[in-house]
Amino acid sequence: MRLIASCICIAVLLFLGACSRTSDEQRIRAAIAAMQQAMEAHQPRDFLAYVDADFAGSNGNGNDGSVDRAMLGNILRAEVLRNDRIGVNLGSIDVDIQGNRATARVAATLTGGGANGLLPERGAVYWIVSGWKKDGRDWRCYNASWQQRP
Repeated sequence: MRLIASCICIAVLLFLGACSRTSDEQRIRAAIAAMQQAMEAHQPRDFLAYVDADFAGSNGNGNDGSVDRAMLGNILRAEVLRNDRIGVNLGSIDVDIQGNRATARVAATLTGGGANGLLPERGAVYWIVSGWKKDGRDWRCYNASWQQRP
């Protein structure tokens, strides 16, 4: 009887352990949420922790607006210096995983302005498409394109 009870306990623990594993899609969504929180907290370094060393990005305006990781860091730091408050509101995130690569698509409303204003001074909506690659158990953004929506 003890053997059966032990086997049942082990099976339940194994089942619960398998259920508690974070899926790759959840990991990507969590990384994007952490990047959002990092910008709102004025922590571009924390944002860049999810960006791969060989990142390549584009602002989508067609005039060779290519951006590497260092330039992305400079853009983020400039926004932090320019705005006392930064708001990042994300729409639903569409994640498509194929093996060790993934694509995430999201609409983001970005706002910024002074600390005392009730309404943001600036705001824009961007459509962002980002490429992700698996690095161990983590996912890192290796490319992105963003385009401002009217």
